[in-house]
Amino acid sequence: MSDSETVTRFAPSPTGRLHLGHAFSALTAYAAARHAQGRFLLRIEDIDQGRCRPEFEQAIYDDLAWLGLDWKRPVRRQSDHFDSYREALDRLQEMGLVYPCFCTRKEIAAEIAAADSAPHGPDGPLYPGTCRHLPPSERERRQSSGAAFALRLDAAATAAKAGPLRWVEQGKGEIAVDPLLHGDVVIARKDIPTSYHLAVTLDDWIQGVTLVTRGEDLLPATHIHRLLQAVLGLPVPEYRHHKLLTDETGKRLAKRDGAEGLASLRQKGADPAGIRARLGFGDLAVAAPTLT
Repeated sequence: MSDSETVTRFAPSPTGRLHLGHAFSALTAYAAARHAQGRFLLRIEDIDQGRCRPEFEQAIYDDLAWLGLDWKRPVRRQSDHFDSYREALDRLQEMGLVYPCFCTRKEIAAEIAAADSAPHGPDGPLYPGTCRHLPPSERERRQSSGAAFALRLDAAATAAKAGPLRWVEQGKGEIAVDPLLHGDVVIARKDIPTSYHLAVTLDDWIQGVTLVTRGEDLLPATHIHRLLQAVLGLPVPEYRHHKLLTDETGKRLAKRDGAEGLASLRQKGADPAGIRARLGFGDLAVAAPTLT
């Protein structure tokens, strides 16, 4: 790959069928790669083994091929690369940027409710840092006893190590990172050596992604990803956070709300050219997919 080659990716989770919102996101990445004569990649984000299903993974391939997209093989599946995530997690621990958190969701909610005021982030109240200052002996005692725990990123310590940071958002210019925006986010769990934040940051680096296109709902997460890139010494891609598709009531299309899938539309007689035109990609010259 040349230094100037544009590489994009579409990274769905196989927890349900793809809908029009997914199609828009995939086409956005695909069009950006084609316009730059670059490469479009598909990645399967399946670290949540409890919710991911093989039949949904196959459905992703079928739906995207029907839509007219092609992608480079082999497809990266996150569940095949836990060792890579564990190595990065070990580095963060060696730098003193990660600590175990033994709080349950109920305990966190109770502590937040008891506080006079609680700082909020994009997803609601921030973790109050209960376990951040546990003595090493107490951490070791709890872990040795088999207690469940998550590993959290110490946002303040990571920010101090990283220094001031920015990223380039296409169409908006440089955006300054707010390292404390999300507080001490979960970066891994006792039984899974990664989280969305750590896995996606590493995957984009490993796959050579130079332009990350994804929904605007994930723009706040970029503050975390930029922090991780800085302390792990990773290159920084450009970003483009696109609009989200909504239903007739203005509600965002989502799997959990039963948004109609591409397979259902196909069964009703929809054709891929019509879907692409409906999503604003009518002029996209999509080549016939090669399934090798």
